[in-house]
Amino acid sequence: MSEFPWDAASATGVGSHPGEDHVETLRMVFGELPGLPYLPELPGRGVGADMIGRTASLLVDMPVEVRPSGWRVADRPGRDMRRARDHLTRDLDALEEVAVGFEGRLKIQVCGPWTLAAAVELRHGDKILADPGAVRDLSESLAEGLALHLDDVRRRVPGAEVLVQVDEPGLPAVLAGTVPTASGFGRLAAVEAPVAADRLGVVLPAETFTIVHCCAPGVPLEVLRTAGARGISLDASLLRRRDEDRIGEAIEAGTALFLGVVPGTDVRLPDLGVVAKPALELWGRLGFTPARLAEQVVLTPACGLAGASPAYARAALARCREAARVLREDPEEERG
Repeated sequence: MSEFPWDAASATGVGSHPGEDHVETLRMVFGELPGLPYLPELPGRGVGADMIGRTASLLVDMPVEVRPSGWRVADRPGRDMRRARDHLTRDLDALEEVAVGFEGRLKIQVCGPWTLAAAVELRHGDKILADPGAVRDLSESLAEGLALHLDDVRRRVPGAEVLVQVDEPGLPAVLAGTVPTASGFGRLAAVEAPVAADRLGVVLPAETFTIVHCCAPGVPLEVLRTAGARGISLDASLLRRRDEDRIGEAIEAGTALFLGVVPGTDVRLPDLGVVAKPALELWGRLGFTPARLAEQVVLTPACGLAGASPAYARAALARCREAARVLREDPEEERG
């Protein structure tokens, strides 16, 4: 029996989708990816539906609001928080409706603490990232809010085994010290890797299969593994040969790889063999047992699909699902 909570040759999506019809998008996701569906995000609906606002709505005792410069910590919950919570509540209501009788794996997504800290400003100052105490408070608030969110999802879809994806596209910049200050004239100090792993680890829920997604170059694999991520989601097109030793170590240690293999915006989708090729070739170079490939690697789009057309979003998920079946075949066979 596989050690991973999904069937071999699985595919899923990253999270965001185009459009404003959350019910139809949910139905499409469950239809195209019945083995590993997820709760999609539709940032096109406006304030509070974006990645930052959606996750900020989960924070406990840390209200935020929108200012001209972006999201900022507020004195009390206001209109922006209500909008964000209303969007999420409607999405969960729709999930409960669409997933009636569903039994299987279900993925939800939240923004990670470091990406959130690099985006949200303090009440009267710089970004949360500039204040280690504020980062600690943020991570603890997010952990508490995520636990409540998980309980809500499990109550609404009792037949689901819920997986959590934590989105950290901003983490490489946090570690490199390239996040701009609120004024834009300076850069915030780099965060040390052990601190980054510790704060991220606080958020990752215990006894829940967690995946950390990072679609930026230079994914900090060791930080994610140290934090406790059991799966790592990344864009295959950004991988470099120098990354492969660390990827091999992660795979050997039992970490699942969610590999982005189709673009997140409209293109002419390639044939199945071409879509599956990055996974097949990487596995071959690393020298792992072919039988493990379809169990340990899940195919996804390279990143979210918010910038795509609805037709392309559907086609991209279908192509990932179909290409994942290729991973069950002999990866030593030559495919175009």
